[in-house]
Amino acid sequence: MSMILVLFLFLMIATLQPQRKLSAISYQMTSANVIRYNPIDDNKDESTNTEQGIKISTAKTGQIHSELTGFKKNGTIENFERAFCAIGTTPHSNAYVSEFVLPQSCEMPLGIAVDNDANKVWYVSTKKGLLGSYDLRKNKFEHEYVIPEWKSRENPLAYSQVWDVKVDRKAPGSVWFTDEGNNAIWRYVKLSHAFEVYHIPGSSSSFGTTYPISILFDHNDDRTIYFVGTFSTSLWIGDTTKMKNGTSDGISQIPIPINDKFIGIDPIHISTGSIAYDNKRSVVWISMLAYGMKGEIIKYNLQTKHFNIFDLPKEVNSPVGLVLDNSDNLWITNAGTSVFFKLDPDSGTIVEFVTSKASPRVYGNDSYNNLHQAPTVENMSKVVYTLPYWIKTASDGSLWFNEQEGNKVARFDPGDMKLIEYWIPTQNRIWGNCVNNYNSSGIDNASGINQKEQQYPCGIANVLQFSLRNNKQIWFTEWSENKIGKINTNERIPFSIEDTPRKELTMKRGKTYEIGFKVTSTTYTTGDEKHGSLPNIYSDGNIRLIVSGTFTPTGDLGNSTGSFDKQMSSSLLLHNEGRTKEHYFAFNPSTDLKTGEYTLMIGVEDNSVSYLKAIKIKIT
Repeated sequence: MSMILVLFLFLMIATLQPQRKLSAISYQMTSANVIRYNPIDDNKDESTNTEQGIKISTAKTGQIHSELTGFKKNGTIENFERAFCAIGTTPHSNAYVSEFVLPQSCEMPLGIAVDNDANKVWYVSTKKGLLGSYDLRKNKFEHEYVIPEWKSRENPLAYSQVWDVKVDRKAPGSVWFTDEGNNAIWRYVKLSHAFEVYHIPGSSSSFGTTYPISILFDHNDDRTIYFVGTFSTSLWIGDTTKMKNGTSDGISQIPIPINDKFIGIDPIHISTGSIAYDNKRSVVWISMLAYGMKGEIIKYNLQTKHFNIFDLPKEVNSPVGLVLDNSDNLWITNAGTSVFFKLDPDSGTIVEFVTSKASPRVYGNDSYNNLHQAPTVENMSKVVYTLPYWIKTASDGSLWFNEQEGNKVARFDPGDMKLIEYWIPTQNRIWGNCVNNYNSSGIDNASGINQKEQQYPCGIANVLQFSLRNNKQIWFTEWSENKIGKINTNERIPFSIEDTPRKELTMKRGKTYEIGFKVTSTTYTTGDEKHGSLPNIYSDGNIRLIVSGTFTPTGDLGNSTGSFDKQMSSSLLLHNEGRTKEHYFAFNPSTDLKTGEYTLMIGVEDNSVSYLKAIKIKIT
């Protein structure tokens, strides 16, 4: 199911939560189209905009908001708030992840960007139209600036998706972001606190907005910005020296020649995923897809102004996120699966990889040792995908991507083919394929499940976007949970997989092969302290050997079979650092498995992190 369809389908799902108070923000008009904002200190009962003398009582903000919108609470609004607002939400944490509840209720944060120069994190509220900042030095929220012309502030059932936020380091320093509702690109000038909006001179005949989704800067031309829209089969180019606030000036359109690439597919299904800048080749790469039907990777040469198109095989037919690694290979996520893959732009060769299988916690169980014994659960484990979506590269060459349906954020090292996945500690069953959400008729009953079922962990936190901070921290948004969060990558992983086969293994169908590997314990850290053993929470069963493969879109082995010699005991890791245990995985490729090249992922996990190594397999 596509991301956009998922968002609409879940609009009417409901659970009931308590109310949190709203904060207040004052603003000052400086011109017809530019507004300067002064955030209010929530610690005071009353705040004043000193330039205009406007006073707003923070205690009255919720009442004022209700009066301005003119809407009264009813069932539809309550359903919306249950699904999207996480009213009364609380922060959660584990050994690697910390969460922070936003200053106002129901902000629905999406786009986020780390500003390394200013030591800030910028994020955008898609519901209230706020550009917020978090001070990384003081470790607290700093300001929330009101974005002009945000229509969803006037409609309790509306929001405008902001998928991309970019920080422009050139003087005077700006924050750029997309705006689906206004069909526009915004720029916030940090020095003057001024917002400028640039309207895209195009539209979608089916959806109205082009749904701008991805923006990037030209590395060799300070004047140029590129962007694409989900509902637009064009590359848009902005000349920042000619772009004027409130207009479409300085924005040009280059249609992408795909007419003969999606033959037989209704144009309403054709969408654009994202873009990446290739400095070595002077190229802009673009992903395009008809979800679940066909995928293309577009190469636009900035020198020759010429397009080349890579036809993707049918098993990777929904490319969305894409980025270049330090070896100038393209890495791409395949929406609606658990697959991500490498594309060599010179040879056209594709190598597929896969995440770990979706955790049973996502679709409903109380622990790995006490899984609901129902056929539905067993079936779910084969069909639930993790949905790697956006992908970005760090300066150390590692690749990061969010697993939206897997409720994880992952780091992949292309050099040693190591995948580390960090579990997000928040779960909301409204946004999960929870088997105990459904009654005997198969109808969703998320708000009517009994108290016993409520205690089972289930669902996801909706981590839709993220940004990197100097390879040390990953900051992300939880769109429906009213939170942002960070992953501290300085915390060492308590285990690793070693001595996996380095060369491709050749296997015949129907024959069993034993693949040897080692699990090694490492130092466990908490804060600034290092420990040679793990804390007592790691009881037997909390550490598990895991396997997945590119044999199916979800990472399941399909009709092939495999088993470990034995499962792990956490006693291995409750002793000295560096202890190693040898294991093997017995794998039997199915007789109906197609010949070709595959990737097997073998790893180990606990309830907070997983560590996997990729093994290349050739089936003959």
